[in-house]
Amino acid sequence: METRCLCLLLVCVLSLNHATADSGSVKKMKMQYTGMPLLKFQICVSCGYRRVFEEYSRVLTQRYPDIRIEGENFLPQPIYRHIASFLSVFKLALIGLIILGKDPFTFFHMETPGIWLWAQENKIYACMMVFFLSNMIENQCMSTGAFEITLNDVPVWSKLQSGHLPSMQQLVQILENEMKLSAHMDSLPHRRA
Repeated sequence: METRCLCLLLVCVLSLNHATADSGSVKKMKMQYTGMPLLKFQICVSCGYRRVFEEYSRVLTQRYPDIRIEGENFLPQPIYRHIASFLSVFKLALIGLIILGKDPFTFFHMETPGIWLWAQENKIYACMMVFFLSNMIENQCMSTGAFEITLNDVPVWSKLQSGHLPSMQQLVQILENEMKLSAHMDSLPHRRA
C-alpha cells in the first residue's frame, strides 16, 4: 500500500512538472504589429524588467508609431533551466513525503537522519522551509539579469555588457542614430560588381 502511494505521488509530481515545464517555447510580449523596423527586447522577466519593458514600449510606440516592438524572456543556459526544473519536481516530491509521513531512507536501507525526524515532527514548518528555499534557488537559476535590445537584429544595447539599463534618453538617442544611419545607407546607390 505504501509503495502504491509513493508511486502515485511520484506520477502526480512528474505529470504536474511536465504540464508546467518550459518546452522550449518562449512567450512573446508583442506590443504592436504594424510597421517595418523591429525593435526587440530580450529581458529577464524574473528580475522584474517586464514593467520597464512595458514603459519603454509605451513611450517608444508614441514617439515612433512605425516601429514594431516585441519582447521575450531571455532564457538562462540550459544547465540552469534543468537544475530549476529538477528542483521544482524534487521540492514537490519532498513536500509530499513529509506530509504523508513516509521515510524514504528505509527504502534505501539507510539510517534516518535527524533532520528528517525533525521534519516529521514539524511538518508545516518543514514544508514551508523546503518550499521557500527551493523557490529561492530556482529563481537564482532562472535569473539572467538581461535587458538586451536589438533593432532589426542589430544589437543596440546590452545590459549584460554595460551593467545597467539604458535611460529613456539614451535609448531614444541610439534609435535616432540607428534610423539615420539606416536611412543614409538606403539612399546610397547600389554598385554592381
